[in-house]
Amino acid sequence: MSDYVSRPWLALYGERPAFQRSRYDTALEMFDATVAARGDDIALHYFDGATTWTQLDRAADSLAAYMQTRGFRSGDRLAICTQNNPALVIGLVAAWKAGGAAVLISPMSTLEEFGQFLGTYRPSGLLVLGDIYRDIARTALTDISDTWPVPIVVTASPFDGQSTDDPRVLEESARHRPADTVDLYALTAAHTRPRVRCTIGPGDTAVLLNTSGTTGFPKGAAITHANLMFSTQTYRNWTGVGEMDPILALAPIFHVTGLVAGVTLAMHLGSALVLTHRIHPMVVADAIRTHRPAFATAAITAYIALADESDLTPEDLTCLRLRFSGGSPIDPDTADRLEAVLGGYIHNVYGQTESTSPSHIVPPGLRAPVDADTGVISVGIPVCNTMVRVVDDNGEEVPVGAIGELVTSGPQVISQYWGNPAATAAALAGGELHTGDVGFMDAEGWFYVVDRSTDVINAAGYKVWPWEVERVLLSHPLVRDAAVVAIPDDYRGQSVKAFVVLDTPQEATGQCPVTEAGLIEFCRARLAAYKYPREVEVVGALPRTSTGKLLRRHLREGSS
Repeated sequence: MSDYVSRPWLALYGERPAFQRSRYDTALEMFDATVAARGDDIALHYFDGATTWTQLDRAADSLAAYMQTRGFRSGDRLAICTQNNPALVIGLVAAWKAGGAAVLISPMSTLEEFGQFLGTYRPSGLLVLGDIYRDIARTALTDISDTWPVPIVVTASPFDGQSTDDPRVLEESARHRPADTVDLYALTAAHTRPRVRCTIGPGDTAVLLNTSGTTGFPKGAAITHANLMFSTQTYRNWTGVGEMDPILALAPIFHVTGLVAGVTLAMHLGSALVLTHRIHPMVVADAIRTHRPAFATAAITAYIALADESDLTPEDLTCLRLRFSGGSPIDPDTADRLEAVLGGYIHNVYGQTESTSPSHIVPPGLRAPVDADTGVISVGIPVCNTMVRVVDDNGEEVPVGAIGELVTSGPQVISQYWGNPAATAAALAGGELHTGDVGFMDAEGWFYVVDRSTDVINAAGYKVWPWEVERVLLSHPLVRDAAVVAIPDDYRGQSVKAFVVLDTPQEATGQCPVTEAGLIEFCRARLAAYKYPREVEVVGALPRTSTGKLLRRHLREGSS
């Protein structure tokens, strides 16, 4: 039996079962059960506005019925492009009621990206914020109209469903209600539409989500109802969150972690979901004080912002007893600082869009170990029903402690990328997800992620992992953030370039100025000759996705 098939991590489960069965076959079945049991309870908090489960059900029925009158049929797709607004939840449920799938598009998409998404997914309808429609979507729809007209266009406003009009997150938005679209608020306010239900099954696509796009243009992960239900129940069973515990949407709900650990988890529990349009530290702080959420999952950057830019105290956060972080691994020093400042331990969650978020979790009651050799904190242990192996470039398992690519299989792993059989064959062969993440497993079954396989630097035939150099840079007292990429080198083939963000203005610290040459020498004294950076560039911030993942390709493109 291999080191991985024996599943040493089971010894860390405690009373958690090694296998689980999803309570519901589909997300719509789950939603209906919650409406039946908790119809008068609050489903959504949005600033000073509140929506009950019954009101959410009726709003989704209204939208679904309208979509059907415009030709939406089972198997069709509704594209949704909003921030953390009630409109996204209404659209999601409406798509399921009408027998279709929801395509979640980031509201930060460019015109080119938006057009590519529409061309890839070919939706029958679009639900979009009015200002995004005005600035981007109207043009994108016109550009594809000859090949794929979209007959259903519904717009929403971030001002709907609340009355505070908080300028900290809404001042750049407009009360824009385009005359050439149907207004969601007007459509759903009447509540005159009949109850809508189409037959859907566990193998049907529930959501189409774009991958992070850290290595190229995003691929469309086709998440089935079975995938979604398994991951939702995993969060319920593995995080300690209880029925009716309010959930803070601290991650974007148009990405997989925010969707599963926010929207569908709230549906599963009958809990209120706290939405704030965008993640603004002071707005989030007010929402925590007002609505007292018990659970949140977010990129570590969101917790850093709360610690650095809000007036929250540990006493304010006593309600938020369950704190999880996904998107990118936590630096151990950062984890310790946030625990001290925010007054609570942040547990790692690890997974991909393709694994419907969690494949690994650091469960409550356990603390993630830090590997002594790499200085990397563990991303967790595999959750139930899940197999994870570490393999080399030939697909052969490597020994415990050896570095290789993480390969994951389980009920949460998708079976295909939408309309992309080549990518499906490359990354999902045999039902296993080749994550592209490089790491290792220790003897107890804890997993560690050190880099992306595509980010390795080949300097004169020697492998340089970015984390090796970044770890040294982050040990400098004035370096706040760092990223390392490969640059062309006539002699070595490739060499190392580092981008660094300084911690504080040097005038304020009273310390000697940091120069790029000085940072090179700092690394040279601590790394092998082929590893230290030949170039260092000080920047104001590193490019990251909305989930906190580093976009190294943007750095590489800027250096080419």
